[in-house]
Amino acid sequence: MIMEARARQCAARLLEDRGTPPDAACLQADVLIEAELRGLPSHGLLRLPRLLARIDKGLAVPAAVGLHHWRTTAVLEVDGQRALGPIAMMAALEAMMPRLQVAGIALAAIRNANHIGMLAYYAEQAAARGVIGIVLSTSEALVHPYGGTQAMLGTNPIAIGIPTADEPFVLDLATSLVSMGKIHSHALRGEPLSDGWAVDSSGRPTTDALAAKHGAIAPFGQAKGYGLGLAFELLVAALAGSDLAPAIRGTLDASEPANKGDLLILIDPGTRDGLAAGLTEYLNAIRASRPLHPDRPVAVPGDGARHRRIAALRDGIDIPAALLDELQRVGGDCKWT
Repeated sequence: MIMEARARQCAARLLEDRGTPPDAACLQADVLIEAELRGLPSHGLLRLPRLLARIDKGLAVPAAVGLHHWRTTAVLEVDGQRALGPIAMMAALEAMMPRLQVAGIALAAIRNANHIGMLAYYAEQAAARGVIGIVLSTSEALVHPYGGTQAMLGTNPIAIGIPTADEPFVLDLATSLVSMGKIHSHALRGEPLSDGWAVDSSGRPTTDALAAKHGAIAPFGQAKGYGLGLAFELLVAALAGSDLAPAIRGTLDASEPANKGDLLILIDPGTRDGLAAGLTEYLNAIRASRPLHPDRPVAVPGDGARHRRIAALRDGIDIPAALLDELQRVGGDCKWT
C-alpha cells in the first residue's frame, strides 16, 4: 500500500523534475491520485510513466496551457499546444466561467492536448463552482461496432456533474463496456477479463488481457452503446476539429502526438428557490427505495467512488508490484513506500 500524501508528493515531484510548473504538476498529480483513490487505476498512476516519457520526447509540453480563441460569445476554441490534458481543461474551465454571467452557457472545444484522465474530475470541479458540467472525450479506435469485430470507435466517455444541496451528482462512464486502461490494468496485474469484454486481433472473444490489448472492446448496451459512442465521436470531431478514432494516437503510447478531442460544456442552473434541496431530496429517495437485495441498498452514480475514496485515504492505495517497480525506476531518489 502507498499512502495518498506520499503518492501525490512523488508524482508531482517527477513532473516538476521535467519542467512542469509546480501548480501544474500538483494538478496533474491530483487527477492521477484521485483516480486511484476512487478505484479507477486504469486512469491513475499506471499512466504516469507513459506521461513522463511523453514529456521527455516533446510530445507533452509541461508548461503549456493552451491557446484560446472565442469563436462566439459562448464558444471557446482551444489549441492545447500539446499541454498536459488537465492543465488545458482547467484553463478552459476558468476562462469559461465569466461567460456564464452573459450567456448562461459556454462550450470549450479542445484539440492538440494530452490525455485528460478521469472525466469526473472536471464535472466535479464545475459542480463545486455551482454550475452543471458536461465533459466528453475521444480516443484511439478501441471499440468494435455492434455486430462487428474490428476496432473502429473510441471509448468516447462522458461525465455529467450537477450541483445539489449536498454532494454533487456525478456520472462518469465510457460508451465501451470497459476502458482500454482497464484492460491494461488487468494485463499489468495478470488478471483475466470477464466474458464479453473484448475480442482478440482476429475478432475472437477472449479473456486474455494481453490479447485484448491488440483486439477490440465491446460497446456497452450492445446497439445502444454503439450508437451513443458513435454520436459522441462525431460530435467531438465536428466541434473540436479533432481526428476520428482510426487516425487518433497519443493516449496509450509514448511515440505519437495526441490528436483526440475534448469538449467541456458549462451551464448555469440559475437560482430557482429550492432547486438544489429538491435534487438532494430526490437522490436520497432513490437511495431509500426498495432494493433488489435487502443487504445492498440502492446507490446513485458517484456513491461507490466516494466510499472507495474514504477507504483509500484511510488504508492507502494498492499498487501492483510491477507498476511500483516501474515508478521506482523512473522516480530517482523519490521513495514511494
